[in-house]
Amino acid sequence: MSAMPTIHLDRLRDGALHPIGEKVRRGERLSAVDAITLFRTPDLLGVGHLADAVNRAKHGDVVTFASNQHINPTNVCVLRKTCVFCGYARLPKEEGAYRYSIEQVLAEAAQASDSMTREFHIVGGLDMQAGLGYYTTMFRALKAAHPLVHIKALTAVEIAHIGRIEKMSWTDVLIALREAGLDTMPGGGAETFSAAVRDVIADRKLGGADYIGVHRAAHALGIRSNCTMLYGHVETIEDRVEHLTMLRDLQDETGGFLAYIPLAYHPDDNALGVTLGRQGTSTTGFDDLRNLAVGRLYLDNFQHIKSHWIMVSTALTQIALAFGVNDIEGTVVREKIYHAVGAQTQQGMSLQELLRLIRGAGKEPAERDSFYRVIRTFEAAPAAVVGAAA
Repeated sequence: MSAMPTIHLDRLRDGALHPIGEKVRRGERLSAVDAITLFRTPDLLGVGHLADAVNRAKHGDVVTFASNQHINPTNVCVLRKTCVFCGYARLPKEEGAYRYSIEQVLAEAAQASDSMTREFHIVGGLDMQAGLGYYTTMFRALKAAHPLVHIKALTAVEIAHIGRIEKMSWTDVLIALREAGLDTMPGGGAETFSAAVRDVIADRKLGGADYIGVHRAAHALGIRSNCTMLYGHVETIEDRVEHLTMLRDLQDETGGFLAYIPLAYHPDDNALGVTLGRQGTSTTGFDDLRNLAVGRLYLDNFQHIKSHWIMVSTALTQIALAFGVNDIEGTVVREKIYHAVGAQTQQGMSLQELLRLIRGAGKEPAERDSFYRVIRTFEAAPAAVVGAAA
């Protein structure tokens, strides 16, 4: 689609947004200073108008989702004590620690045989007993049992961890995993790239430059990936913009990112939330919408901006469809990681629930594959359903 966005400057109540609106109207790239302005302006609706205009020019009223199933094969993690924002990880002998056998992975994946699942989304902890052989065996078994289901698996952090265990380069790890059945990569593990922030929230985790390096290696092999940013903890606005700039720069270089997904920090059941005195409080709806909208505007070389309803609620995700979002998290089936840190949303959604959410925002739902190609569209629902809140 990619028409020029229709911008109404009179809808921008903050005069500081007017020159940005003019840039957006002309299709010019925004600067880091522009992004900081978008994050700081009190005119959230103005930012939303700009993001919505850009999104409509790219995608019209179509909102996509994938029929996916999350599988988290292990929560054992060597960074259990240092990633203080995480409530999911466990040490090997700690209560609640688990590592699935291949049979257990296949048992969980078996739901795909009787459902609409088209993608397995596989991420877990940095487990010293889950090396290259563990995942290549798993992927081959999944492909044998479900040859038509796409495997989106392992964050950049997990790829680098396997490389350290096996004393292999990132490229060689990725080649071996691709040969075993890996199709694309998720975007988790980015957190916030700032070294100062990582010193506070994850001081031994893969650094920002190395996260970019793993994705660069994947893109060079033709492996597409998503990318993320964790926000709402100790980062500054400048940290956010630096992070987004690094993602935009790599996309300029490789074109390998499929989608950007901002992830809201949840403070419950993790050490960082206790330290910050944030237990029971999460990010605000204003910040959630702003992060999505700024992503749409600043990441001008990304086609897809995705809202993760598990983290911000289905209600806010529905509103986000007017703030630059064209894709939402799919069926999921059973999500563990974010629910371990206080997410109160359901663990999965049915097809009818997804359709109701999208139609309730006045949008047109479409199921996509993992490369964002539309698989099917859906007939319009009765007026009473279209107008219902999700």
